[in-house]
Amino acid sequence: MLADSDTRWKWGALTAYRIQPDIRLDGYLLRGRATPTVRQLDEVGARADSLREIRGVTFLEQMKDSARSIDRTQYDVVVLACVGGAVQAMLHGLARAWQGAQSRPVVVTGYVGVVYEKLADGLLLRHGADVVLANSRHDADRFREVYRGVGADDSSVVECALPFLGGDSYIADTAGSDTGAHDPYTVVFAAQPSVPESRADRTYLLRRAVEHARKHPDREVLIKLRSKPGEHTTHIEELPYQKLATKAPGGLPANCRLVYGNMGEVLDRTDLMVTVSSTAALESLHRGIPTAVLTDLGIREVLGNHHFLGSGCLASWDELDAGHRPEPDQEWLARQGVAADGTYEKAFDAARAKVTELRTADALPPITPYYTPRTAPGYLPGILARHGLDPHGEPVAGYAEAPEETGGLRRVARDTVREAARGAYRHGVQRVAPAIRRWGQL
Repeated sequence: MLADSDTRWKWGALTAYRIQPDIRLDGYLLRGRATPTVRQLDEVGARADSLREIRGVTFLEQMKDSARSIDRTQYDVVVLACVGGAVQAMLHGLARAWQGAQSRPVVVTGYVGVVYEKLADGLLLRHGADVVLANSRHDADRFREVYRGVGADDSSVVECALPFLGGDSYIADTAGSDTGAHDPYTVVFAAQPSVPESRADRTYLLRRAVEHARKHPDREVLIKLRSKPGEHTTHIEELPYQKLATKAPGGLPANCRLVYGNMGEVLDRTDLMVTVSSTAALESLHRGIPTAVLTDLGIREVLGNHHFLGSGCLASWDELDAGHRPEPDQEWLARQGVAADGTYEKAFDAARAKVTELRTADALPPITPYYTPRTAPGYLPGILARHGLDPHGEPVAGYAEAPEETGGLRRVARDTVREAARGAYRHGVQRVAPAIRRWGQL
């Protein structure tokens, strides 16, 4: 399994175990901006039998060896838990590495959470994998529509669910008091690294959480953070809440504090989950915990909370301050793969059957992504170059041996893009090649 961030590691590892519980899992961390720390991996809680930090071209060399044995003794399944561009690069690299092999592993990919932006872009970058997992019926329908819309094969799309849903169901206070199931009543604000982006909006959300704590001294308000200063996540966090909290007027009250840790463990003591659009909302809803998706900053695509239209969870801090507890729409939950009714385990049956069918087949067809040097000559070469591959998926000479410093890697990537521009000219793509060349001059 190849992952490039903490959350994608969590998704990839748990997906592998959902597909086949009794496996040996070899984990590879793609070296880059978001490579998780040991602390982040421990917090995620997904374990592997081995773990190695690696470059994409080195990973491809490892996978090339996995297809040389007719009995596939090394790997049966490869899970690509990366951002779309990295998945596309690995697919082209694997197609080249396994060319002519008598057998090869099954390639599985998907999304770590709610898909609310770059739907077509992200999906087409994942096309070519044997299995593209959709975390809900809603997503599966959209994924197939995108693939059919460009004339691409959609048989790889398989409906399942987010692999990290679970935990004990929430038991509300039967007396209906404000104490909830825990003492004290605990409100959790699940912060996100990049939503919202502006200092003003992030300061506003922090202020409202603090004010909620002050208005309800009998409650505990936890601000759940993804990373500590200096750590990176799937999304870049320019304005960490830790820094904003140090400037909060009057400081944080005694019943309000910043917390880290595994989200499942935090949910064990949660009575009300509050977020803008975090996947934590789905984890919370799966367990039956009252969940609020904030509307204070509007319902906007850039925030991702538009995904929750029809959920019954949209609410403002003013409403929560007044005691509102959202009631989710059950039909919406079912379409989103949130199975609080106990049918969750069955959600992976189709994926398990699909992978088993492919894994036991006499032979698998070559990996054929939708994007090729012919269909996307102005887009694909730059994506491949960032991972040390030429426009045909071959490792660029010298990339694997390039020094670790950013400058060395950047120089090799720059030279690769320049060569891609020359190739584009040779194929008559005069309009797009200058743009590629300008990128290579950075």
